Amino acid sequence: MAKKELHVLVAEQKILNRIYVIRNQKIMLDKDLAEMYRVETKRLNEQVKRNINRFPKDFMFTLSQKEYENLKSQNATSSWGGRRKLPNAFTEQGVAMLSSILNSDVAIEVNIRIIRVFTKLREYALTHKEILLQLAKLEKEVKGNSKDIENIFMVLKELIEKQSKPAQPRNKIGFKNYD
Repeated sequence: MAKKELHVLVAEQKILNRIYVIRNQKIMLDKDLAEMYRVETKRLNEQVKRNINRFPKDFMFTLSQKEYENLKSQNATSSWGGRRKLPNAFTEQGVAMLSSILNSDVAIEVNIRIIRVFTKLREYALTHKEILLQLAKLEKEVKGNSKDIENIFMVLKELIEKQSKPAQPRNKIGFKNYD
């Protein structure tokens, strides 16, 4: 059982390493998806072209030259070889749609894993957002209380200063004996 769990964790980590953020969207590239589905990138893109109606712009888009160059520089790819066309980027919905056009068992299994990773990322982002909101709320409360805390410290300092000064002789009160 431990071996299977380790295998799943490694597979999920490989998927996480292939998710990029471009145009404020989490995407996966056609090359990475094709490798994971064990098909050629060319074949994956052919299937997408045949079923282009299933892939609106919010499911799939082609990277611009600048985005592709930026991505290449982040990943330190080699300068020889390369692609003739700019890669397609698939959002979470686009990856889900790929499962309807790729019918192999491997594609279905990989697709399920990818969707689970995207779901975990979304859950993590929501949890992270909740934590940030709570921290902001605490910060506001502390800022609101900071004036009160400053006043308390000022009063405490005054009390300490009064205690540290030598006491002035006090007039005695009560019955006075005049002998």
